[in-house]
Amino acid sequence: MKTIVPISKFKEGDSIQGFYLCVEKHLRHTRSGDLYLDIVLKDRTGKVHGKVWDKVADFNEKFSSGDAVAIKGDVDIFMDRPQLTVKRINKATVQNYARYGFDPVLVVPTADVDPDKMWKEIISHIGKIKNVFLKKLCHQIYSENKEKLMTHPASVSMHHNYRSGFLEHILSMTKTAAQLAPHYQLDTDLVLTGVLLHDIGKLHEIESDYEASFTEEGNLIGHIVIGRDMARTTAGKIKKFPKNLLIKVEHMILSHQGKYEWQSPKKPAFKEALLVHLIDVVDSQMNIMEMAMEEDPEKGPFTNRHNYFRIPLFKGENGTE
Repeated sequence: MKTIVPISKFKEGDSIQGFYLCVEKHLRHTRSGDLYLDIVLKDRTGKVHGKVWDKVADFNEKFSSGDAVAIKGDVDIFMDRPQLTVKRINKATVQNYARYGFDPVLVVPTADVDPDKMWKEIISHIGKIKNVFLKKLCHQIYSENKEKLMTHPASVSMHHNYRSGFLEHILSMTKTAAQLAPHYQLDTDLVLTGVLLHDIGKLHEIESDYEASFTEEGNLIGHIVIGRDMARTTAGKIKKFPKNLLIKVEHMILSHQGKYEWQSPKKPAFKEALLVHLIDVVDSQMNIMEMAMEEDPEKGPFTNRHNYFRIPLFKGENGTE
Protein backbone atom coordinates (compact mmCIF):
# COMPACT_ATOMS: atom_id res chain seq x y z
CA MET A 1 0.00 0.00 0.00
CA LYS A 2 1.34 3.43 -0.87
CA THR A 3 2.11 6.12 1.67
CA ILE A 4 -0.78 6.48 4.11
CA VAL A 5 -2.13 10.02 4.20
CA PRO A 6 -3.15 11.23 7.68
CA ILE A 7 -6.66 12.64 7.91
CA SER A 8 -5.36 16.08 8.87
CA LYS A 9 -3.65 16.27 5.45
CA PHE A 10 -6.71 15.35 3.35
CA LYS A 11 -7.19 17.81 0.47
CA GLU A 12 -9.88 18.14 -2.18
CA GLY A 13 -9.09 15.94 -5.17
CA ASP A 14 -6.81 13.54 -3.28
CA SER A 15 -7.11 9.81 -3.95
CA ILE A 16 -6.71 8.12 -0.58
CA GLN A 17 -5.49 4.63 0.16
CA GLY A 18 -4.78 3.77 3.78
CA PHE A 19 -5.88 2.52 7.18
CA TYR A 20 -8.24 4.32 9.53
CA LEU A 21 -10.53 3.62 12.47
CA CYS A 22 -14.27 3.52 11.83
CA VAL A 23 -15.92 5.17 14.83
CA GLU A 24 -19.43 5.53 13.38
CA LYS A 25 -21.36 3.53 10.80
CA HIS A 26 -24.97 4.10 9.73
CA LEU A 27 -26.95 2.45 6.93
CA ARG A 28 -29.23 5.11 5.45
CA HIS A 29 -31.52 5.78 2.49
CA THR A 30 -31.25 8.53 -0.08
CA ARG A 31 -34.36 10.52 -1.01
CA SER A 32 -34.85 8.16 -3.93
CA GLY A 33 -34.72 5.15 -1.60
CA ASP A 34 -31.24 3.88 -2.43
CA LEU A 35 -29.03 2.57 0.36
CA TYR A 36 -25.77 4.26 1.35
CA LEU A 37 -23.34 4.03 4.26
CA ASP A 38 -22.63 7.11 6.35
CA ILE A 39 -19.39 6.63 8.28
CA VAL A 40 -16.91 8.56 10.41
CA LEU A 41 -13.23 7.68 10.25
CA LYS A 42 -10.49 8.61 12.71
CA ASP A 43 -6.74 8.34 12.99
CA ARG A 44 -4.10 9.89 15.22
CA THR A 45 -4.55 13.28 13.53
CA GLY A 46 -8.29 13.82 13.30
CA LYS A 47 -11.70 12.71 12.02
CA VAL A 48 -13.43 12.75 8.63
CA HIS A 49 -16.93 11.86 7.44
CA GLY A 50 -17.27 9.41 4.58
CA LYS A 51 -19.95 8.00 2.29
CA VAL A 52 -20.23 4.63 0.57
CA TRP A 53 -22.55 4.96 -2.43
CA ASP A 54 -21.76 1.83 -4.46
CA LYS A 55 -21.95 -1.89 -3.58
CA VAL A 56 -23.45 -0.85 -0.27
CA ALA A 57 -24.91 -4.23 0.72
CA ASP A 58 -21.59 -5.94 -0.01
CA PHE A 59 -19.39 -3.45 1.86
CA ASN A 60 -21.84 -3.27 4.77
CA GLU A 61 -20.98 -6.88 5.62
CA LYS A 62 -17.23 -6.32 5.59
CA PHE A 63 -16.76 -4.09 8.65
CA SER A 64 -18.39 -2.72 11.78
CA SER A 65 -18.16 0.44 13.83
CA GLY A 66 -15.08 0.13 16.03
CA ASP A 67 -13.05 -1.75 13.40
CA ALA A 68 -9.82 -0.63 11.84
CA VAL A 69 -10.50 -0.47 8.10
CA ALA A 70 -8.56 -0.45 4.86
CA ILE A 71 -9.86 2.32 2.61
CA LYS A 72 -9.70 3.45 -0.98
CA GLY A 73 -11.50 6.66 -1.80
CA ASP A 74 -11.53 10.23 -3.07
CA VAL A 75 -11.60 13.44 -1.06
CA ASP A 76 -14.12 16.12 -1.87
CA ILE A 77 -15.48 19.09 0.06
CA PHE A 78 -18.91 19.16 1.72
CA MET A 79 -20.04 22.19 3.75
CA ASP A 80 -16.47 23.54 3.70
CA ARG A 81 -15.04 20.34 5.21
CA PRO A 82 -13.20 17.39 3.66
CA GLN A 83 -15.38 14.34 3.05
CA LEU A 84 -14.37 10.95 1.71
CA THR A 85 -16.23 9.15 -1.05
CA VAL A 86 -15.32 5.54 -0.34
CA LYS A 87 -14.64 3.24 -3.31
CA ARG A 88 -13.50 0.20 -1.32
CA ILE A 89 -13.56 -0.63 2.39
CA ASN A 90 -12.71 -3.73 4.38
CA LYS A 91 -11.90 -4.63 7.97
CA ALA A 92 -8.15 -4.37 8.55
CA THR A 93 -6.33 -6.93 10.69
CA VAL A 94 -2.64 -7.50 11.27
CA GLN A 95 -2.98 -10.95 9.71
CA ASN A 96 -4.43 -9.61 6.45
CA TYR A 97 -2.80 -6.21 6.09
CA ALA A 98 0.54 -6.12 7.93
CA ARG A 99 2.39 -6.68 4.65
CA TYR A 100 0.72 -3.54 3.30
CA GLY A 101 1.90 -1.42 6.22
CA PHE A 102 -1.00 -1.80 8.65
CA ASP A 103 -0.10 -1.11 12.28
CA PRO A 104 -2.93 -0.67 14.82
CA VAL A 105 -1.01 2.17 16.46
CA LEU A 106 -1.42 4.22 13.27
CA VAL A 107 -5.21 4.39 13.59
CA VAL A 108 -5.45 5.02 17.33
CA PRO A 109 -4.95 8.55 18.71
CA THR A 110 -2.03 8.35 21.14
CA ALA A 111 -0.46 10.53 23.82
CA ASP A 112 2.42 12.64 22.55
CA VAL A 113 4.78 11.52 25.33
CA ASP A 114 6.29 8.03 25.28
CA PRO A 115 4.44 5.81 27.81
CA ASP A 116 7.67 4.28 29.10
CA LYS A 117 8.93 7.75 30.00
CA MET A 118 5.64 8.65 31.71
CA TRP A 119 5.63 5.36 33.61
CA LYS A 120 9.14 5.96 34.96
CA GLU A 121 8.20 9.46 36.12
CA ILE A 122 5.08 8.21 37.90
CA ILE A 123 7.02 5.43 39.63
CA SER A 124 9.56 8.06 40.67
CA HIS A 125 6.78 10.11 42.29
CA ILE A 126 5.51 7.02 44.12
CA GLY A 127 9.03 6.48 45.40
CA LYS A 128 8.97 9.95 46.98
CA ILE A 129 5.92 9.14 49.14
CA LYS A 130 7.24 9.00 52.70
CA ASN A 131 4.32 7.21 54.34
CA VAL A 132 5.24 3.53 54.01
CA PHE A 133 1.62 2.35 53.86
CA LEU A 134 0.60 4.78 51.13
CA LYS A 135 3.76 4.05 49.16
CA LYS A 136 3.10 0.28 49.32
CA LEU A 137 -0.54 0.79 48.36
CA CYS A 138 0.24 2.87 45.27
CA HIS A 139 3.23 0.78 44.20
CA GLN A 140 1.35 -2.49 44.49
CA ILE A 141 -1.70 -1.29 42.55
CA TYR A 142 0.40 0.26 39.79
CA SER A 143 2.74 -2.74 39.53
CA GLU A 144 -0.15 -5.21 39.31
CA ASN A 145 -1.85 -3.17 36.57
CA LYS A 146 1.15 -1.96 34.57
CA GLU A 147 0.14 -3.62 31.29
CA LYS A 148 -3.23 -1.85 31.21
CA LEU A 149 -1.86 1.41 32.54
CA MET A 150 0.65 1.70 29.71
CA THR A 151 -2.03 1.98 27.01
CA HIS A 152 -5.33 2.83 28.74
CA PRO A 153 -7.27 6.02 27.91
CA ALA A 154 -8.44 8.24 30.76
CA SER A 155 -12.03 8.32 29.50
CA VAL A 156 -14.31 7.15 26.71
CA SER A 157 -14.93 10.58 25.23
CA MET A 158 -14.44 13.52 27.62
CA HIS A 159 -10.71 14.02 28.20
CA HIS A 160 -7.42 12.24 27.51
CA ASN A 161 -9.52 9.74 25.54
CA TYR A 162 -6.62 8.28 23.60
CA ARG A 163 -4.00 5.58 23.96
CA SER A 164 -1.86 6.16 27.09
CA GLY A 165 -4.11 9.08 28.02
CA PHE A 166 -4.53 7.68 31.54
CA LEU A 167 -0.80 7.91 32.21
CA GLU A 168 -0.67 11.42 30.75
CA HIS A 169 -3.54 12.59 32.96
CA ILE A 170 -2.13 11.04 36.14
CA LEU A 171 1.41 12.29 35.51
CA SER A 172 0.20 15.83 34.85
CA MET A 173 -1.93 15.80 38.01
CA THR A 174 0.94 14.34 40.03
CA LYS A 175 3.27 17.16 38.98
CA THR A 176 0.65 19.74 39.93
CA ALA A 177 -0.07 18.04 43.26
CA ALA A 178 3.61 17.97 44.16
CA GLN A 179 3.67 21.77 43.81
CA LEU A 180 0.32 22.73 45.34
CA ALA A 181 0.12 20.41 48.36
CA PRO A 182 3.19 21.92 50.09
CA HIS A 183 2.04 25.42 49.16
CA TYR A 184 -1.21 24.89 51.09
CA GLN A 185 0.63 23.03 53.89
CA LEU A 186 -1.27 19.81 53.22
CA ASP A 187 -0.28 16.17 53.58
CA THR A 188 1.57 15.75 50.28
CA ASP A 189 1.68 11.96 50.60
CA LEU A 190 -2.09 11.83 50.95
CA VAL A 191 -2.70 14.19 48.02
CA LEU A 192 -0.33 12.22 45.76
CA THR A 193 -2.07 8.99 46.73
CA GLY A 194 -5.45 10.51 45.92
CA VAL A 195 -4.20 11.67 42.53
CA LEU A 196 -2.62 8.31 41.72
CA LEU A 197 -5.70 6.28 42.69
CA HIS A 198 -8.68 8.55 41.99
CA ASP A 199 -9.35 7.10 38.52
CA ILE A 200 -7.81 3.66 38.97
CA GLY A 201 -11.24 2.04 38.62
CA LYS A 202 -11.29 3.11 34.98
CA LEU A 203 -8.99 0.19 34.23
CA HIS A 204 -12.09 -1.98 34.69
CA GLU A 205 -14.75 0.58 33.74
CA ILE A 206 -13.35 1.05 30.24
CA GLU A 207 -12.21 -1.46 27.66
CA SER A 208 -10.03 -0.20 24.87
CA ASP A 209 -8.87 -2.02 21.78
CA TYR A 210 -9.26 0.54 19.02
CA GLU A 211 -12.19 2.59 20.29
CA ALA A 212 -12.79 2.98 24.04
CA SER A 213 -16.14 1.78 25.40
CA PHE A 214 -17.71 0.97 28.75
CA THR A 215 -17.56 -2.55 30.15
CA GLU A 216 -20.56 -4.20 31.80
CA GLU A 217 -18.91 -3.51 35.16
CA GLY A 218 -18.37 0.09 34.13
CA ASN A 219 -21.99 0.61 33.15
CA LEU A 220 -23.47 -1.11 36.20
CA ILE A 221 -21.03 -0.04 38.94
CA GLY A 222 -18.71 2.70 37.65
CA HIS A 223 -15.08 3.59 38.18
CA ILE A 224 -15.54 5.40 41.49
CA VAL A 225 -16.82 2.38 43.40
CA ILE A 226 -14.56 0.02 41.46
CA GLY A 227 -11.55 2.16 42.41
CA ARG A 228 -12.57 2.29 46.07
CA ASP A 229 -12.84 -1.51 46.07
CA MET A 230 -9.41 -1.87 44.45
CA ALA A 231 -7.83 0.34 47.11
CA ARG A 232 -9.64 -1.48 49.92
CA THR A 233 -8.68 -4.93 48.63
CA THR A 234 -5.02 -4.02 48.16
CA ALA A 235 -4.77 -2.28 51.54
CA GLY A 236 -6.16 -5.44 53.11
CA LYS A 237 -3.08 -7.29 51.90
CA ILE A 238 -0.71 -4.79 53.52
CA LYS A 239 0.04 -5.77 57.10
CA LYS A 240 -1.30 -3.34 59.74
CA PHE A 241 -2.57 -0.77 57.21
CA PRO A 242 -4.16 1.90 59.45
CA LYS A 243 -7.96 1.88 59.20
CA ASN A 244 -8.29 5.67 59.55
CA LEU A 245 -5.74 6.18 56.75
CA LEU A 246 -7.61 3.81 54.45
CA ILE A 247 -10.86 5.68 55.12
CA LYS A 248 -9.20 8.90 53.93
CA VAL A 249 -7.91 7.21 50.78
CA GLU A 250 -11.35 5.78 50.06
CA HIS A 251 -12.96 9.19 50.63
CA MET A 252 -10.63 10.85 48.11
CA ILE A 253 -11.61 8.27 45.51
CA LEU A 254 -15.33 8.52 46.32
CA SER A 255 -15.33 12.34 46.30
CA HIS A 256 -12.95 13.18 43.46
CA GLN A 257 -15.72 14.20 41.02
CA GLY A 258 -16.77 16.79 43.56
CA LYS A 259 -20.51 17.11 42.98
CA TYR A 260 -23.50 14.81 43.34
CA GLU A 261 -24.71 15.89 39.91
CA TRP A 262 -21.35 14.70 38.52
CA GLN A 263 -22.10 11.23 39.94
CA SER A 264 -19.85 11.73 42.95
CA PRO A 265 -21.25 9.72 45.89
CA LYS A 266 -19.53 12.08 48.34
CA LYS A 267 -18.32 15.68 48.28
CA PRO A 268 -14.72 16.42 49.37
CA ALA A 269 -14.77 16.67 53.17
CA PHE A 270 -11.15 17.56 53.92
CA LYS A 271 -8.55 19.75 52.23
CA GLU A 272 -6.51 17.00 50.59
CA ALA A 273 -9.65 15.53 49.03
CA LEU A 274 -10.71 18.97 47.77
CA LEU A 275 -7.32 19.55 46.18
CA VAL A 276 -7.45 16.18 44.40
CA HIS A 277 -10.86 17.13 42.98
CA LEU A 278 -9.75 20.60 41.87
CA ILE A 279 -6.55 19.36 40.22
CA ASP A 280 -8.62 16.74 38.38
CA VAL A 281 -11.02 19.41 37.10
CA VAL A 282 -8.19 21.69 35.95
CA ASP A 283 -6.25 18.96 34.17
CA SER A 284 -9.25 17.38 32.46
CA GLN A 285 -10.75 20.68 31.28
CA MET A 286 -7.43 22.01 30.01
CA ASN A 287 -7.15 18.85 27.92
CA ILE A 288 -10.73 19.21 26.68
CA MET A 289 -10.06 22.78 25.57
CA GLU A 290 -6.77 21.86 23.92
CA MET A 291 -8.41 19.06 21.92
CA ALA A 292 -11.33 21.31 20.94
CA MET A 293 -8.89 23.84 19.52
CA GLU A 294 -6.81 21.21 17.71
CA GLU A 295 -9.82 19.48 16.14
CA ASP A 296 -11.76 22.62 15.22
CA PRO A 297 -12.20 22.91 11.44
CA GLU A 298 -12.59 26.70 11.39
CA LYS A 299 -9.89 28.97 10.02
CA GLY A 300 -9.01 32.08 11.94
CA PRO A 301 -8.47 32.86 15.61
CA PHE A 302 -11.74 31.41 16.99
CA THR A 303 -13.29 27.95 17.01
CA ASN A 304 -16.96 27.32 16.36
CA ARG A 305 -19.38 26.81 19.27
CA HIS A 306 -19.64 23.04 18.87
CA ASN A 307 -17.49 22.11 21.84
CA TYR A 308 -17.74 21.21 25.53
CA PHE A 309 -17.69 24.88 26.58
CA ARG A 310 -20.36 25.94 24.02
CA ILE A 311 -18.56 29.16 23.16
CA PRO A 312 -16.06 30.25 20.49
CA LEU A 313 -12.62 29.45 21.87
CA PHE A 314 -9.70 31.76 21.14
CA LYS A 315 -6.93 29.85 19.36
CA GLY A 316 -4.63 32.85 19.02
CA GLU A 317 -4.05 35.66 16.56
CA ASN A 318 -2.41 33.28 14.10
CA GLY A 319 -4.91 30.45 14.54
CA THR A 320 -5.45 28.73 11.22
CA GLU A 321 -7.12 25.48 12.18
